[in-house]
Amino acid sequence: MSAGVPEMIDAVFDLAGESVPADYPFELWDALVALVPELAGDAATGVLPLRTTGSGSGMLLPRRAKLVVRLPAALAGEVGGLSGRELDIGDSRLRLGQGRLREIVPYSTIHAHLVTGVADEVAFIEEVSAVLAGSGIAAGLICGRRNTLAGTDRRIEGFSLVIHDLKPEDSLRLQYTGLGSDRRYGCGVFVPYKVIADLH
Repeated sequence: MSAGVPEMIDAVFDLAGESVPADYPFELWDALVALVPELAGDAATGVLPLRTTGSGSGMLLPRRAKLVVRLPAALAGEVGGLSGRELDIGDSRLRLGQGRLREIVPYSTIHAHLVTGVADEVAFIEEVSAVLAGSGIAAGLICGRRNTLAGTDRRIEGFSLVIHDLKPEDSLRLQYTGLGSDRRYGCGVFVPYKVIADLH
């Protein structure tokens, strides 16, 4: 790993609850910071998007839902206090189970649900390519659909993105640093993309 890139780790919590509102990332982050203020002090800290089903005002949580907070390894001890706590997200109440730490491992193909950027797909890919080239990362890009995260007074837009043919050290770097802005709301946070048919 290159100098200046802090090691990151995932704090994983079982999550009990029935549903969350469509704009849950905003209130979820606020609730987490209220319990662990140290999270707000590092721009690299992010919250992985929850796996949900449905759309509109109510998004259903699966029975084995997980909350995953990606944060610097140096802050790992700070999130232990989240275990067993309850979070009020809109009209929904979520309860966190016992937390555990999970090492981030390199995958040649990774994916982010929403990477912030310009509205034009071609310009977006050019922008991401320039960022990767500037970091010395050579990889293939597949731009997915345009996604929007809209709250009461905030709107974030971007594209889903798959990055493939990564070297292990570059995969870790991108998972550690993410791309774009608003990682606290789940944007630009990369996870392994394990089901690939034929990218080429």
